[in-house]
Amino acid sequence: MSTTAPPSPLAGPHLRLRLAPDSPLPRRLDGVWWPRSYDLPAELPHLLAGLPSAWGHIAGVTVNGAAWSAAPGRMLVCDRVVRLRRAAGRHAPDTVVLLTPGHGRWDLMVVPPDTTEEDAEPLMTTALGPRA
Repeated sequence: MSTTAPPSPLAGPHLRLRLAPDSPLPRRLDGVWWPRSYDLPAELPHLLAGLPSAWGHIAGVTVNGAAWSAAPGRMLVCDRVVRLRRAAGRHAPDTVVLLTPGHGRWDLMVVPPDTTEEDAEPLMTTALGPRA
């Protein structure tokens, strides 16, 4: 039986994601993501498809903040189940936490979707430090 792979979710708009350079030192943020909306079912497939393969299969996503449209539960992304959680942590209100069993945890700062490009670029640069 042969199957055809579905088109890549990245066929749409360019993913606005900047990852921190590899480093042996611990850091608070692993990247900065600037989604186009707070519609998690629409945005999450683009994000997960654009992550490094070394991060493995993301099995859990926790969004911080009340702005995200998706309720906790499960979502099918690229034929894999991803568990969704919402947290109301005051310590990091604009973050997304990605979990991969056996591989680790990655924390991404979220730039609000309605941020202008002029304002988003310095936020993304400052959050991770200068590009390597």
